Amino acid sequence: MKVFVILPAAGIGTRMAAAQPKQFLSLGGLPILIHSLRAFAAVPRVSALYVAVRETEISRVQSQITEFLPGHSHPPIHVVAGGDSRQESVSNALTALPAAPDDLVLVHDAVRPLIDAATIDRTIDAVFEYGAAIVGLPAIDTVKQVERTAHGALISSTIPREYVVLAQTPQGFRCDLLRRAFAEAAADGFVGTDEASIVERAGHSVAVVPGSAANLKITQPADLALAEFYLAQRT
Repeated sequence: MKVFVILPAAGIGTRMAAAQPKQFLSLGGLPILIHSLRAFAAVPRVSALYVAVRETEISRVQSQITEFLPGHSHPPIHVVAGGDSRQESVSNALTALPAAPDDLVLVHDAVRPLIDAATIDRTIDAVFEYGAAIVGLPAIDTVKQVERTAHGALISSTIPREYVVLAQTPQGFRCDLLRRAFAEAAADGFVGTDEASIVERAGHSVAVVPGSAANLKITQPADLALAEFYLAQRT
């Protein structure tokens, strides 16, 4: 059994309001994307990494891999063309994988650079046991379900926190399950918010592995400052 990792990194990142896509911004002196690649490359069970980027960024990413991961050969890192959406980028990478039906595929946000090896290993174990698993963070704040009206949002119910987790990545699946779910979604024109939502729609249960606040997704400038703090604590 092999473990493949897909990092969709074709986003533009408009909310960051930066001069370049957020996956290329510097964190601790290294591009955010390189931190994410290094995290998975350090896990012995990972067989190969596939980064999906815009065609115009392929040479840039290949150059960064050469510069910041010199001499790296195992696991091999492949750069493929992504799409206009996350789902399309993951689908393109999934098509490129030389994976058997029972191999495992992890999908990880390229802009979650502080994922740790222990969480990656726990996710692999959970996928091996359940067929599908994601990293999730228990909700701390009270969660309200709302109804949107012309005058704003009105609370319709309070959801008990014990029934809520905040989805993180990696999200892992048996390869045949993920490919079937993506094919069904494409046939129906369904667009999911993450890979788990696509697999859930296909009728498969998804397990949850505990995540951490440090595994944050860098979306806004304040997130980058917080990531710098977590990185400094780690080093």
